[in-house]
Amino acid sequence: MELMGRGAEMLGRVRGAHLARPVTYRRGEQSAQLSAAIGSTAFERTDDHGVIHRVESRDYLIAAADLVLAGAPTQATAGDRIEEHGQEGLHVYEVVAPAGEPVWRYSDPQRRTLRIHTKLVRTETS
Repeated sequence: MELMGRGAEMLGRVRGAHLARPVTYRRGEQSAQLSAAIGSTAFERTDDHGVIHRVESRDYLIAAADLVLAGAPTQATAGDRIEEHGQEGLHVYEVVAPAGEPVWRYSDPQRRTLRIHTKLVRTETS
């Protein structure tokens, strides 16, 4: 294995062990329990009037091999949901494509980690 591949593998293990939290990935009635690290991405686009619009997404970094629904590997799709429990209750995020970007991208050259872009759609307090 090449040096960069070994480094990406080690980073994935460290992220999973120390930076990740449990989340539930949902598509309709199907769901998967995953371990995800949290990140963000800023997107900018200029409208027809020259005004710059900035949008920041909450990103979930997960191992590509872990995104399995109904026993089959899958990719994130717009409209899917990610549920995360926090101190304020349950936070529900929707997978979105900000500013015309794709809803996810690989986060490493080895294509082991997905960066899934989301927006908060609901918080349920307990």
